[in-house]
Amino acid sequence: MHYVALASVLITPALSLASEQKPKLVLQITVDALRGDLLERYKANFGKDGFRYLMDDGTYYTNAYYQHGNTETIVGHVSLATGAPPNVHGMVGNVWYDRNEKRLVYNVEDGNYSMLSSGAGVNKSTEIDPTQKVATQDGRSPNPILSTTFSDELAIATNGESKIFSVSVKDRGAISLGGHSGKAFWFSKAGSEFVTSNYYYDAYPNWVTAWNEKKLPNQYSGTRWELSLPADQYTLKESNPDYKVDLAGFKRSFPHPYGPASYKYYTTMLTLSPAGDELTEDFASTLLKEENLGQGKFTDYLAVSFSANDYVIHMYGPTSLEAEDNLIRLDKTIAKLLKSVDKQVGLENTLIVLSADHGAPEAPAVVNALGASQSSTFDQKKLISPTLLSRLKIEFGLGEDAIRLYAQPYIYLNHDVIKKKGVSLEKVQKAVAEELLKIKGIAYAVTSSDIEKNQVPNTHTMQLVKNNYHPLRSGDVYVVYQPRNFINDMDGLTIASTHGSPWRYDTYVPVIFAGYNIDDEKISREITPYDIAPTLSSILGITQPSGATGKVLTEVTQH
Repeated sequence: MHYVALASVLITPALSLASEQKPKLVLQITVDALRGDLLERYKANFGKDGFRYLMDDGTYYTNAYYQHGNTETIVGHVSLATGAPPNVHGMVGNVWYDRNEKRLVYNVEDGNYSMLSSGAGVNKSTEIDPTQKVATQDGRSPNPILSTTFSDELAIATNGESKIFSVSVKDRGAISLGGHSGKAFWFSKAGSEFVTSNYYYDAYPNWVTAWNEKKLPNQYSGTRWELSLPADQYTLKESNPDYKVDLAGFKRSFPHPYGPASYKYYTTMLTLSPAGDELTEDFASTLLKEENLGQGKFTDYLAVSFSANDYVIHMYGPTSLEAEDNLIRLDKTIAKLLKSVDKQVGLENTLIVLSADHGAPEAPAVVNALGASQSSTFDQKKLISPTLLSRLKIEFGLGEDAIRLYAQPYIYLNHDVIKKKGVSLEKVQKAVAEELLKIKGIAYAVTSSDIEKNQVPNTHTMQLVKNNYHPLRSGDVYVVYQPRNFINDMDGLTIASTHGSPWRYDTYVPVIFAGYNIDDEKISREITPYDIAPTLSSILGITQPSGATGKVLTEVTQH
């Protein structure tokens, strides 16, 4: 045993990675908004080769929680990639206010690069994701991520010989896990095709052009998203659908018509239904084959982030027939992806890890129908109240322009105006926080000054708020709403559910390792998804991501 340990020290990471004892492929699957209990809730209707294969044949951690407060898509994805919270990797939200550029910025926008496809950027007239509309340019890159990712360290360990790819409907879902050294592809709703930017390529590989030329998204034209099973076979009974969203004729309940491919919202309908995941899988499986993954000297990496679950929950809530049916269909889609991997590489040669970027709350209407009264929605207009503005005027001589904006979860103050007035920024922050706490529905209002001075209570929730703080990107006051309270306005669209809180339903996700050399075991010990990247690094014998705070999961690494 001592000889083996000593020998392993003398082997360089690259040589170790090239040994026959390492997996040929790491497949990282992320399901957007897959709250930790949803797999168990809907398991009865899953087949044996998708989620059940992972849950029953893998090492399944049933109590995994993020340790940051703003549980949004980019924050969770980059945390999965880096093994660190946002106070390290810098992605404090889907958008933040850039004080140098004096505007809101979208997390992965980068004006130094442009899309390879003309007209494939955000169509603001049909885009329902308000964070996407924030970007002022179409260019995308991972440069805003401030620490290395697992995939970056894999590239470094093999001197660029490992093939690294990431695919998602969402640009932020793909770019985050692909890291700075990989290649990322995402779905353009404007162009109805998978695209990338010239950060990654000067021109598309031939197989990408060929895939796009097949026009696979058009196969759903004139069809409908219908129930997969007879209605009585679903786990939960359908409740009153009035709280659900009818977006542009997609309907509040089944069946949901996609409309013709010429309809301006057609590709939007695809992305907020199982079709988006099915297209993602087809593209990823094509990539797997065309890029010849898992066939080289070193371990390759493929990340696939499935986004439909997030959009479905926003529109219909996690208790809906839509949420269950989408997961039933995603189960089949994942089974299809795993079949492609098995054929190409062999599941026994593939290290698989599945998790999610965040959870989700139940729709308030569903919770309150059961007798609860705490679940509610919050009107964002209440944040900047007349009482607050009056206090700023009386106490500091400041006008409304002292408050720049609110961008989940922060209120940003106008430092220039406050400085010009000669008043204390810390005192203004405190006054704003005190007034916010008087508003029904707000649990905490935490100033950045108190975070910087470590003058916040030593509680679990406050630690998550602190872990979200980055001095160059965070706002002046972090707002935490009461449990099961949230702003349900998505750019004017009243939605059923959203995420972004530090509460357990939003931080709770599954973590499952399966495939290569992984035992079947269910573990209830609490862990964090930050542990995934260090664990993958340990298995491959490479350096952990630069800012990683997670721990190596010994149940996975010790056999």
